[in-house]
Amino acid sequence: MHFVGSFKYLSYFCSEIWRREASSLSFLFIMIDRETVKNIVEDFLRHHSDLFLTDLKVEPDNRLTVEIDSDKAVSIDECADLTRFIESHLDREVEDYELEVGSAGISQAFKQLRQYRKNQGREVETLTKNGKKLTGILKDADDTQLTLTLTKQIKPEGAKRKITVEEDVTLPYEEIKYTKNIIKV
Repeated sequence: MHFVGSFKYLSYFCSEIWRREASSLSFLFIMIDRETVKNIVEDFLRHHSDLFLTDLKVEPDNRLTVEIDSDKAVSIDECADLTRFIESHLDREVEDYELEVGSAGISQAFKQLRQYRKNQGREVETLTKNGKKLTGILKDADDTQLTLTLTKQIKPEGAKRKITVEEDVTLPYEEIKYTKNIIKV
């Protein structure tokens, strides 16, 4: 019985010390500003014209996720170079952070206009915000909308067989939930 009482006191004492220490150390945690990281990344990308930023996340616990893409392909060396560049501009003594730099996956939804333009002529899947899924060739992408060429089988009136026709469909970006490449094997 005496031991259990001592354990409770010790547990309370330790938790009280932790609470006081944690509150006095909370001023040491500095959240990294998203704009600061974005400026660092854009500075790097100015010297690598075929690379572009597709996504940047800065979580409250200073977990930084940087996603880049390229008009050609992103190499592991380019990701490593960007990682080193970011690390050289942030001070781990001041900002404790976790950094992940990667490339946009081929099966991920497009996030930037440049990705739409890069994938013109390829087969894509587009889901509209009203739930309609369209599959076709990405014919065009401008600042406000994209155009898909859809292939359909129709049976003309009086014909015995269906024929294949192509139809262009134009969708404003604000009506699109996602667009991504179709990967065929």
